[in-house]
Amino acid sequence: MNTSRKTTNQREEEILRELQRVGGSGRVSYLAAQLGVSNETIRRNIRTLEDAQIVRKVHGGVHLVEEVNEAPFQSRMGTQAESKEHLAAAVAENIGDGDSVFLDIGSTTAYVAMALKKRSNLFVVTNSAFVANCLAARNGNRVFMAGGELRAHDGGAFGAEALDLVGRLNVQFAVFSVGAVNAEFGFMLHDLEEANIARVAAENAQVRIVVADSDKFGKRAPVALDQTAKIDIFYTDHQPPNSVVQMLERNDIDLVVLP
Repeated sequence: MNTSRKTTNQREEEILRELQRVGGSGRVSYLAAQLGVSNETIRRNIRTLEDAQIVRKVHGGVHLVEEVNEAPFQSRMGTQAESKEHLAAAVAENIGDGDSVFLDIGSTTAYVAMALKKRSNLFVVTNSAFVANCLAARNGNRVFMAGGELRAHDGGAFGAEALDLVGRLNVQFAVFSVGAVNAEFGFMLHDLEEANIARVAAENAQVRIVVADSDKFGKRAPVALDQTAKIDIFYTDHQPPNSVVQMLERNDIDLVVLP
C-alpha cells in the first residue's frame, strides 16, 4: 500500500486494503459485508477518501484513483529500481548474441534494454525511443524503430506506421512490461495503443515474456492484454497471491520468481 496516502482512521485503511485485495474497485455493499459494517459507514468513509483524491465514487461502488493513472516514464524508472534491475538481468540471460527481440515502452523493459548493452549483433524491434537510443549503434546491433510521432510522456511511437513495422518483423523474443497483474483479467495495460502493439508483437514472436515487479499484483488498469497474446513466461520479484498463480496456470504461463 502506498504509505503516502493520507487516511484519517483505521476504517479507511481497511477499505483501501480491501480494494487493493480485489483489484482496485468494489461495490459499497461488498465492502460493508467484508468489513462487517453498514453501507452508510462505508459511504461516510468513502466521502472522506474521495475528498483526499484517494478514491473515486461511481454508481454503487468505488475505484482506487491510483489504479487508472500511469506515472510519467522517468518517474516509473525510479520506482522499484533495484527490483527492476534484478529482473531485467534475469530476462537478459535468456537473450544471446545475435538473437532477435522486441522491447516495448515500459520502464521495466527499459531496464532489460540496459542489461542487453553487453550483447552484440542483436536484432532489435521497438517502439521506445529509450530502447532504440540504448541499443542502436552499439556492438553491431541492428535496431528497427517503429515509426510515428513520439509521445511526450514516455517517448513511445504508436499508430498505423508502428503497427505495420512490428507486424512485418518476426523475432525470437518479445518482452513486455504491464501496468497491472490481475487474477480476473490477467495482464493489464494503461493504454489501448500499447495493447495493440503488444498483441501484434506477440503474434510475431517465438517466446513471449512479461516482466513486472510485485507492486503490480492485484491492481487494475484500463485495458486487458488480449488473450491471443499467449504469454509464455512471467518474471517477478515476489511470489504472487494464489489467485494470480491460478490465473497463470489457467493460461499455461510459466512463473519465474526472483527474490
